[in-house]
Amino acid sequence: MFGFKHIKFDSMTYIFHFKNGNIVKEGRGLSFFYFAPNSSIVAIPMGSNDLPFIFNENTYDYQTVKIQGQISYKITDPKAISDTLDFTVNESGVYKKNEIEKLNQRIINLAQTSTSSFIHEISLKEAIRSAKKIEENILEGLITSEAVQTMGIEILGVNILAVQTTPEMARALETETREKLQQQADEAIYERRNFAVEQERKIKESELNTEIAVEEKQKQIAEKRMETEVQNEENNRVLREMKISADIAVENQRKQLIEQKTENDRKEAETKGYVLETSLKPYRETDWRILNALHGSQDARSNIALAFRELAENAGKIGKLNISPDLLETLLTEK
Repeated sequence: MFGFKHIKFDSMTYIFHFKNGNIVKEGRGLSFFYFAPNSSIVAIPMGSNDLPFIFNENTYDYQTVKIQGQISYKITDPKAISDTLDFTVNESGVYKKNEIEKLNQRIINLAQTSTSSFIHEISLKEAIRSAKKIEENILEGLITSEAVQTMGIEILGVNILAVQTTPEMARALETETREKLQQQADEAIYERRNFAVEQERKIKESELNTEIAVEEKQKQIAEKRMETEVQNEENNRVLREMKISADIAVENQRKQLIEQKTENDRKEAETKGYVLETSLKPYRETDWRILNALHGSQDARSNIALAFRELAENAGKIGKLNISPDLLETLLTEK
C-alpha cells in the first residue's frame, strides 16, 4: 500500500537493496520492507549449479565428435557478478531477465573453446578415448579464464559423460574394431596352436632325449657288464693259472718226494742187500752140508731129502735107480 512492499529471500540468495542508486542493504536471506518507486533489488543465487552441455567438434582427421558433459560451479563474489549481469527481481521476487541462461551459455562457450584446440589436434579414435583429458582441458581453461575470474565464479568440477561420433562412423569403427578383435582372436588361436605345437615338439624332444639318455645309460650298463665279465674271466683265468701253478708245484713237490722216497728206498734196499750179502757171504762159501749140519735138525725126512739131493747132483753117474711108491711111503711115514 502506498508503494511499500515486503520481500523475503532464502538463505542461498545474496541480496543487494539499491535505493536511489545506492546500496542500503545487502546480505544473504534478507527479509525487509522497501519503497518500490525508488528501490531496486538484486538477488544473486549462491548455491552450486550443474550445467549440462553438449557440443560438436571436428577432429584432426575431419571427423565430427559429440561431447556431452556437465560443469559444476557456484557464484562466490556476488558483487562482481552483479556488476556484469543483471539479476534484478520484481516485487514478487521473479527475475526480470534470464541472466542465468546467459551465464550458463558463457561458461559453455568457454568450455567449448578450451576443448576445440585439443580436439583439433587428435584423431577420432584418440578423441573417443580421451574423455579424461577433455575434462582436464575444460577445467584448466575455465579456471584460468579471465572472464570467469571477473564474474566471481568458482568452477567446482567438470565431468565428460560421453564422447560420441556419428552413427555411420560408429558402425565403421565397430566393424574395424570387430575385424581387429577377430584378427586378434585368430592370432590368439594361432599362437595357442603354435604354442601347443611347440610344447608338443618340446615334449617329443624331451622324450627323445630321455630315450637317448636311457639308451646311453643302457649302453654304459652293457659296457660295464661286459667289463665286469671280462674282469671276471680274467680273474678266473688268473685263478685257474694260480691253481694250475699250485697243482704243478704240488706235483713237483710230490715228484721230488717220490724221487726222494725212491732214492731212500733204493739206498735202504742197497743197504739191506749189502748187509744181507755181507751176512751171507760166509755161508755162500761154506758147504751146504756143513750148513745143514750146523742147523741141528737131523730127522729122517731131512736125511732122505739130502740123500735125494745128492742123487740128483750125481744123476749123471747113476745108471738106473728105481724108487717105488712103497719105498717113498715107508721113508716118509713117521716113526
